[in-house]
Amino acid sequence: MNRRGIVKKISTARLAGMAVTVGVIIAASAVMASAGGYFVTDPVALPPNTTDDNRYFSGKANDQYDGHGYFDNHGHKKNDPGIQLGPRPFYLVEGMDEGKLKERLMSCQNGPFYRTDFSIAHRGAALQFPEHTKEARAAGARMGAGIVECDVTFTKDGELVCRHDECDLHTTTNIVATELNNQCSVPWSGPGSKPRCCTSDITLAEFKTLTGKMDASNPSATTAEGFLGGTRNWRTDLYTGRGTLLTHKESIQQNLELGVKFTPELKAANPDHQDRIKAIFGSQENYAQKMIDEYKMAGVNPKDVFAQSFTKEDILYWIQNEPRFGRQAVYLDSIDPTVTPPIPRISLDELKQLRKQGVKIIAPPLFALLALDSNDEIVPSQYAKDIKGLGFDIITWTFERSDLRKGSAAAGFYYLFDPQGKAVKKDSDMYKALDVLARQVGILGIFSDWPATVTYYANCMGLR
Repeated sequence: MNRRGIVKKISTARLAGMAVTVGVIIAASAVMASAGGYFVTDPVALPPNTTDDNRYFSGKANDQYDGHGYFDNHGHKKNDPGIQLGPRPFYLVEGMDEGKLKERLMSCQNGPFYRTDFSIAHRGAALQFPEHTKEARAAGARMGAGIVECDVTFTKDGELVCRHDECDLHTTTNIVATELNNQCSVPWSGPGSKPRCCTSDITLAEFKTLTGKMDASNPSATTAEGFLGGTRNWRTDLYTGRGTLLTHKESIQQNLELGVKFTPELKAANPDHQDRIKAIFGSQENYAQKMIDEYKMAGVNPKDVFAQSFTKEDILYWIQNEPRFGRQAVYLDSIDPTVTPPIPRISLDELKQLRKQGVKIIAPPLFALLALDSNDEIVPSQYAKDIKGLGFDIITWTFERSDLRKGSAAAGFYYLFDPQGKAVKKDSDMYKALDVLARQVGILGIFSDWPATVTYYANCMGLR
């Protein structure tokens, strides 16, 4: 998921007269439980003149979905030796400014660490592993993610595979350095060329011959092998020795073996490839149904599947035709003020209509849920309050997908709520944002390119 790839397909009906709205957190009650200042309750707003230092919790916040325990801690309250967080969360916590949040997180350095649905593996562990590969997904699960994602697109012969985008093979695999380059919609042809290689250009058998790599390219390269480079210096190629591509069916089997839940995102075809959807599947509805059918054929419990789409019609189709899956389908929010024209927030009227249509979970990018108050402290945005106020649950994206070594000023899309770096001044400050999302916005979970960072926080705070 760089979920922004869908923005060109969004209806212009959402563009008129709407804008991203931010605001400070409104007053609400807090339930304090111990002398240490921790409480067990649903996330609530800060009372007037209350400092963030006084509000930390443990226990059952966000432990269920729809009263059925869909979000849980997989039976763990004690340390799970299969969960390995590595040094990064500890590095980030140690770099935090002194205060109650750091004190709380420092107190958890010895665990217990266990799997949690609050931690969602975004494309596996895409910060350092080639995305949507077997290896990346296993790494995400080892880092405690209770839910592991597969972005679902399709091959020329109608098989579903895990790729972020129908047409990203030229940056996420080695295709341009193979004979399959000649089958790309636009082959790599030399320095300055702009290849475009799509899953729908090749068959499943051909797809399975490719190797995953870090999502990057070097457009000025003089060789195809050179074009495969370009990985950003805050990521790594250390784990590119193996990059096993997966079908959607194989991802289901892997999740079952790993003991984690499922969040497939049905990817839209590229705008000029709608004819391929019709030619291969007959209709968009058939495409959406095929994804669900593969879970049914594998005997997966629908309550363990959080199907996603940026396309409202997909969500409504599942609600109406596969209600056991549709009841917790995740409507991805395409809000993006950086494109031309900007994609605005979902209006209040639209949100109300979505509720009537049976949508229960909205998933905006994390920047849309946060704002800065007059003291440059991170607080829930007005948009977040509007969504929660109408009774929706929220999942958000994407943590650990930005270079925060010098703060949010140059971090881009996910930190647009703090474009000058007034609150997020360094990488360790990402935990301040996560803390507000968890405790004040009340999100169900968050996608992360490095799940260990989120797992550490969730385990420390007792989130399931």
